[in-house]
Amino acid sequence: MSGKPNELPGISGNLMKILYVAELVGKAGLYAFKKGMAEFKKGGSPAERQSPPGDAVDFVIVCADGVTGGNGLGRNHAAYIRKLGADALTTGECCFYKKDLTENIEKIPYVLRPENLNAGAPGIGSRIFKAGSEKVAVTVLLGQSGFGKLHGDNPFSLLPSLLERLRQETPYVIVDFHAGATGEKKTLFALADGRCSAVIGSHTRVQTADETVLPGGTAVITDAGRTGSAESVGGVDIEGRIGEYLSGIPDWTREATDKPELQGVLLDLDKKGKALSIRRVRLPLPGMARKEEPDQGEGSGRAAEDGADSGDEAVRGGPG
Repeated sequence: MSGKPNELPGISGNLMKILYVAELVGKAGLYAFKKGMAEFKKGGSPAERQSPPGDAVDFVIVCADGVTGGNGLGRNHAAYIRKLGADALTTGECCFYKKDLTENIEKIPYVLRPENLNAGAPGIGSRIFKAGSEKVAVTVLLGQSGFGKLHGDNPFSLLPSLLERLRQETPYVIVDFHAGATGEKKTLFALADGRCSAVIGSHTRVQTADETVLPGGTAVITDAGRTGSAESVGGVDIEGRIGEYLSGIPDWTREATDKPELQGVLLDLDKKGKALSIRRVRLPLPGMARKEEPDQGEGSGRAAEDGADSGDEAVRGGPG
């Protein structure tokens, strides 16, 4: 879709440009993010992005809920993604699946779990990050439909007061809504319109073609997709998933690696934090060689704590 005329001063020329990278799934997700970020740094023009060379990105958000083994995020993988260029990492219902992250999440300020969890949950769900001379607020909310292992408080009740607090710090406010039900996402989009810069749907790992800017200036998409194997079922081996439906026995152990692709959305925001455009990103990448497959050991535990003294500000809101 096309945005409104761009005549407002921003960071990278006239606009604040934010790249949201859709959920990384397994080794292929890490590989695609690494190779894809290299292309963005070159100023390339991935399919459906249609950006001119040199189109700089000011801030990068990565959904990392499925990185380690296809579900959850390990501490070392968090450090590795940060090293590759992510400014903020979001999670979802798998946020506490990996013990090493759960035990250290308080020390890793750039990793966000859902904001609407119980008050006793470790970590935070909202944070103010630096982006050049500006600030960007990022928050995560968990939907209420389809999650059996982790339950959040009502995101609709929390949303208005949460966004009001964040907007007192910066006009640039991004919500990652990790939810499975399309109706729930669409309803929250309507509630959020005019209160934040964007609400980006995640969790289903299938990119939708309904990106739009709502009348109040909030950019939305039902799901940004996944970063990993494009020839898979949600980033997981196809035959394994077929076998699960035939047998009733879950099998998430076989990751898919064919046709790696970086997916996500690119946001253009004006100085008031209003979205001028939202563009889907699909960047096919060369196939993986075995030696290029990243290991969970990449990055160090200490590296995962980098940023603790970076000046980023934690913002706690509601029960989080």
